[in-house]
Amino acid sequence: MDDTWVRLGTDLADRLTGPMRFRLVLQPAMAAFFAIRSGLADAAAGRPPYFWSLMSDRDHRAARIKDGWKSIARVFVLAVALDVIYQIIVSRFVYPGEAFIVAFVLAIVPYVIVRGLVTRLARPKPGGIRTPGTVH
Repeated sequence: MDDTWVRLGTDLADRLTGPMRFRLVLQPAMAAFFAIRSGLADAAAGRPPYFWSLMSDRDHRAARIKDGWKSIARVFVLAVALDVIYQIIVSRFVYPGEAFIVAFVLAIVPYVIVRGLVTRLARPKPGGIRTPGTVH
């Protein structure tokens, strides 16, 4: 079992310098693009930040997960596919667990973080900008 953890750590670290390094920037960037789009929609609809609502709102959790997955699914699947290709090139063997760990870190984590930040930043502030012609 210890050999498995050592191999996992070594394999994950090797991805930083191995072939196909471009995906370490490309996939989080793609996730951020979709997160910004979804975060702006959340702010416009008055919904709370994504991760916070997943943790605190049991009634709408399933709908929020479904909405997030619909937005990020292609990026996640692409991240898994590219990691499988990387593993075939480098080690001539596929470790599915490693592919899912890498895809989670490169797609899901940036998506959740950026979507929540964008929602917080784009949300109208109470008592914020007043439009001309309104009485306050």
